[in-house]
This record gives sequence, structure tokens and C-alpha cells, in this order.
Amino acid sequence: MTERLRAGRFTATRRSVLALGTAAAAAPWLGKARTGAAAGGWEELGIAELRRLMDGGQLNAERLTRHFLDRIKRIDPLVKAVIEVNPDALEEARRLDAGGRPRLPLHGMPVLLKDLVETADRMRTTAGSLALEGLRPARDATVAARLRAAGAIILGKTNLSEWAGGMSLTHHAGWSARGGQTRNPYKLDRSPNESSSGSAAAAAAGLCVAAIGTETNGSIIDPSSANCVVGVKPTVGLVGRGGVIPGVPSQDSVGPIARTVRDAATMLGVLAGVDDRDPATEAGRGHFHRDYTRFLDPDGLRGARIGVPRTVYFGYDHHADEIAEQAIATLRKAGATIVDPADIPTAERLEDLPSSVVVQAYEVKRALNAYLAAAPGDHPRDLAGLIAFNRAHADRELRYVRQDGLEAVRDLDYGEREYRDALAANHRLSRAEGIDAVLRRHRLDALVMPTTGPPAKIDLIRGDTYGGGASTPAALAGYPAISVPAGFAFGLPVGLTFMGTAWSEPTLLRLAYAYEQASRVRRPPTYRPADIGF
Repeated sequence: MTERLRAGRFTATRRSVLALGTAAAAAPWLGKARTGAAAGGWEELGIAELRRLMDGGQLNAERLTRHFLDRIKRIDPLVKAVIEVNPDALEEARRLDAGGRPRLPLHGMPVLLKDLVETADRMRTTAGSLALEGLRPARDATVAARLRAAGAIILGKTNLSEWAGGMSLTHHAGWSARGGQTRNPYKLDRSPNESSSGSAAAAAAGLCVAAIGTETNGSIIDPSSANCVVGVKPTVGLVGRGGVIPGVPSQDSVGPIARTVRDAATMLGVLAGVDDRDPATEAGRGHFHRDYTRFLDPDGLRGARIGVPRTVYFGYDHHADEIAEQAIATLRKAGATIVDPADIPTAERLEDLPSSVVVQAYEVKRALNAYLAAAPGDHPRDLAGLIAFNRAHADRELRYVRQDGLEAVRDLDYGEREYRDALAANHRLSRAEGIDAVLRRHRLDALVMPTTGPPAKIDLIRGDTYGGGASTPAALAGYPAISVPAGFAFGLPVGLTFMGTAWSEPTLLRLAYAYEQASRVRRPPTYRPADIGF
């Protein structure tokens, strides 16, 4: 629910927390964190490398799971990315080891799930809200079930912006009443961005092999940019959303967050497919691939045509612009033809689109009410009950964050005809007259732009600042986007987004992988403490 309704005008934007430790308090953790990274620990190895160690008998699921549980215990007090650890993780790992030689694609790989993804085990699924602590899912979410079937260990749940950023009209990235404030591992007083804050921070900090995020508008690619990791927002309908707490169903996606494009591609192959609980996946028939790594090619930029949309998606942050220009030079050097400018014709309208407010308010209200009414357990049964719960527990739920986002959704009331007209306008302006128009006009494989600016300082009292980003066209269209690390501004990460038409994940992964191999930007975080300067 990352797209917010702005108070007063209720115009749509791309974006719909606790005192930090001192340098002295952080110092003991810094040494351990840096030592692990410098020594080339398992946390910096990819899925393929870890599988080779398992195949050679040098590693097993239990040892790897213990390794990540130990890292969570040592490092997560700084980052606060993990909202809950699976108490059965080691037992699950032992069962896998007892089954013999690794054969499954994610055998023994510890994965963290955003706390919107249901699991029918001893963990909770709460959207970061105290109101859902009594929720008891009847079965695993489709993505959780697919991960388990592929051999992954569900290591735990990650923190998020409460209700996926839909709680408040103010930007409080990575804060929830249940999980507190997630911090950026590259600099601990900086925002992890929202709303898959914990998933991106955990992947960056090496607390898991990979993580699962969700996106309505920016919630995968923006935190991936802020935490120097790879985030894949798939086409709506490529990955099933059954058992995932909903936001705006016409825009919601579930996707992988990982340290490399190859690991993200491996994860996507496990996640993609028809879901009997998600009708949108019927449109994906014929577009699913079991192995997206086969599209990865280090020479994949040669001959590609990539457009640069200058209006709106550049110019909001000069640091992001400079890093993007360096990335564009790398793309050109690697053999891509750069079409510059190649602007999305409707870009300015997409960023201030009244129909987007109609769609969001209509869909959130109905999807959330339906979810709360049907979900097993002891919790509020509708949006009105949720708002009342928050008021009754204001000392914890509303201490820093108002619930004016939820209240705006409650108060805005649109009819079905108005909604359908608004949804059609969203799709027309973002698809046929937007992304597809510029791709067709310039014969492009993809668009490229800075994902968002360097992460802002966390500000619990007034809310974090958000200067701009690239997520809206793909969000409204339901099209794919991938953010890849592109550079640093004073040590703060900035990502590069590759965006394309529906079902173009193979192309985007090929381009993103070739750029990643040519640029080699990512480096592990250093957990720098708060200071007076930048």
C-alpha cells in the first residue's frame, strides 16, 4: 500500500523509527559485521556457490541456517530488519539434511518473508500491526508454499512500514508498532525506504540468502535502491498473491530481493506460476519460466536499445542524476544503444493522477475488509474495527504515526462505475499511451532511470523526506521493473531501474545482469553510526 493519499487534496504520490544507537554502542557490532564480510563468509555467497558447497559435502542446511540465525542475533539489534525468527527453522533444516543429497533448487537456503506473507506455522503474520497478533492463517501463502517445496528454509519475517505504508499519509519508512524502526545498514540514521524495508535491509546485511518483498508502488524497488540490493517487481499476475495481505490488487506484486541479479532470477523461477487463489495469474499462462537464470548473459547489453526518460524521472536529486549518468555511460560502453531522451508521453500526468486516488481508495477498502472478515483468528474484522483498535492502543500504535491514511480510505467512497473508469484511465495512460508508447516509438527493449535518491535521515517526529523516484509508471501499469545497485553518494546507495512492458522479465533480467557484471557496484554495508554530518 505504498502509494499514499496526500492529506487535503488527496492526490496520489509514489509513497502512499526510534532513537538510534550511538557510535560507542554500535562499535562492538561493527567489528563482527566487518570481520564476517572481510573474511568472505557464507553471507556474501550466492545460491549457486552455496549449492556447490552442499553438493561437495562442505556445508549442509543446518549449518547454513545456524550461520544466518547467529548473524541475526549479532547484527539485527543494529538494523532491526527481522520482526520474528522461525522457532522451527533448525528442525526444518535437519529434516532437509536427513533427506539425502540436495536436489531442490533452493535446498537449505534460508529466506526471510515480509510480514504480509502468511505462514501456517508458529510465526505470526501481522502487517507490522498489533491488531493482527491474533491472526492464525489456515495455510501458507502460495509464495511461502512454493519456497518450501523448492527446499528453502523460512527463516523468519521482516519488518515493514506498517500496513505496507498505508497507515499514514506521512512517510515513516520501515516503522511499525510491532517491529519498531528498521535502519539502513549503510548508515544507521538513514531510512531503509518503504515498505519492504526489512526485507531489503536484511538481504543487504547478509541476514538471509534472499528475501521476499511486496510492491504496490515502489515498495520493492525503492528499498532495494536504498539498501544496495537487487529488487524485482514482477508483472502483476506472474507471481501468485494468495495468502498475502492485500493493498491495491490491480497493482500488488510479490517479488524477490537479493544481493545479485542471478539470485533474484533463481528466486523468481521458484515464485512464478498460476495460483488458484489469485485470478490475476491466469493472464500469466504462457509467460512463466521455471528458470530465469537461462536469460542471464554478461554480454546481454550488446545490441540492446535502452531509452532514458528525462522528464520527471531525472532532476529531483542531483546525486541520483550523477550516478545514473555514470550508469548510462557503462551501458553504452557495454554495447547498448542509448536513446536519450526517450520520455514517457504521459509521465507528468501519471505523477498527479486523480484516477489513481479513486482506484486506491476503492480497492484498499474492499480488499482489506474482505481479508479481515475471512482471516481466521482473533482480530478486527473490518477497516472500521482496525481504526478503533488503533485508537484504543494509541500509546503504541499511534505514538509516532497517525492513521490518517487508513481514515482517508475509510472516508473516501466511490461507486463501481467511477472506479472502473478510473482503472481504465490508469491503464490507458500508463500502458498504451505510456510505457508501451515510448518503447514502440523508439523500438526500445527497456527504459532506464535512477530508482530514487540517496536514503533520507529517519525522522520519527516529522516523517522522512521523499524527493522522487521511478516507480509509478510500472506500478499503475502492473508492468515489471528491476532495481540494481548503481553507485553511492557519500556512502549512501542509489539504484538504477530497468523498466519494460508486460511479461518482459527475461529481457529486464538480461539487461540488469549485464549491467551488474559491467559495473560491479555493490559492496557490503559497514553499519556506520549516526553523526552530526550527512
